[in-house]
Amino acid sequence: MAESFPFELVSPERLVLSQEATEVRIPASDGQMTVMKDHAPTMTTVKPGVVFVKLVDGSDETIFVDGGFADINANGLSLLAEVAMPSSEMDADTLSKHIKAAEDAAASADGAQKDIAALRLADLSQAKHDLSL
Repeated sequence: MAESFPFELVSPERLVLSQEATEVRIPASDGQMTVMKDHAPTMTTVKPGVVFVKLVDGSDETIFVDGGFADINANGLSLLAEVAMPSSEMDADTLSKHIKAAEDAAASADGAQKDIAALRLADLSQAKHDLSL
């Protein structure tokens, strides 16, 4: 059995999850990143997507995040998200609002901002797929 570590996901509105986990997959800015006990200390930005958590009791949690930062250290993993919502609270309408805002931003952007907006839109579309909404 995999060893556990403390995982905490916080948004400005609330503490979303604080439990022992055996594995957490985050949508890091450079791609999907799986964190397990004794992971090398790392700080990374988090892009829009889905956090997959395997809890110590064997159950799974999925949480939508819309950007943030992850800090991996000897004390565990802390993820500070700009927006975070457990998949049980997420519905197609809510995610569609995030996607519509990203589409509007992409349409009005120019230059490098257009590329950034297009990437954000792609990340949100992948999150919709991952959440099966």
